[in-house]
Amino acid sequence: METVAFSNVAYKLTGESRFTGVDGKNVGFFGESVRMKGMNRSIRLVRFVAGLTAMACWSAGCANLRVTDPSRTATEQFLLSQAAIEAVRPLSFEALHGRKVYVDDTYFAASEKEFVLGELRAKLLLSGVEITAPKEQAEIILELRSGGVGIDRYESLLGIPSIGAAGAGASAAAGVPVASIVTPELAITKEVRQLAFASVAYVAFWVDTGEVVASSGPSIGRAYRDDWWLLGFGPRTIGTVPPVDHRME
Repeated sequence: METVAFSNVAYKLTGESRFTGVDGKNVGFFGESVRMKGMNRSIRLVRFVAGLTAMACWSAGCANLRVTDPSRTATEQFLLSQAAIEAVRPLSFEALHGRKVYVDDTYFAASEKEFVLGELRAKLLLSGVEITAPKEQAEIILELRSGGVGIDRYESLLGIPSIGAAGAGASAAAGVPVASIVTPELAITKEVRQLAFASVAYVAFWVDTGEVVASSGPSIGRAYRDDWWLLGFGPRTIGTVPPVDHRME
């Protein structure tokens, strides 16, 4: 039997690949010692990575970026604004020049009335009309009405539409989680056309007598934008509003 010295301690090497002390007690298999050392290294590595992650989170504050979109896209806002400009442009307020006028929008039921009312107030001021906020100080009341303000959207596609997108979108809007497969759209040609309309009319009358001073019939303004793609290339845009490209310059 052969004796081997490790770290100033004498061990006897047996034929079973086992370390045995000089006093006859088994120290253990050589393979078990190697596995224990590997486990210790793995534990130290996990602790080191966890420590680095904790330090990174502490230094960065573990902040999340939240992105929200407005209810109206830039293109839709341009379309509504341009339609409002076209609707207000033909109106004349010469009969109200120099008068104190209260603008009453009670009967202006369109949901997107802010675009039209802003343009109308600007036209009144430029026509020499004095707009008063208190109704009691006004000489004339200007009542506004509208047939509607909004955008119609038309899409045409020559090719294979995306399958499953409508169902997944409806489920997401309803708050129902669903796992679905959505196939990509394969379009030879595609067109997206947006048409904006704005309608406005008014009647003006004296506060004390109710006699009509001036009135107008419905004035309708229009604006449009047309985007189209060919073999996936595009969009090419035409219209009456500033084009908003779908790519960064």
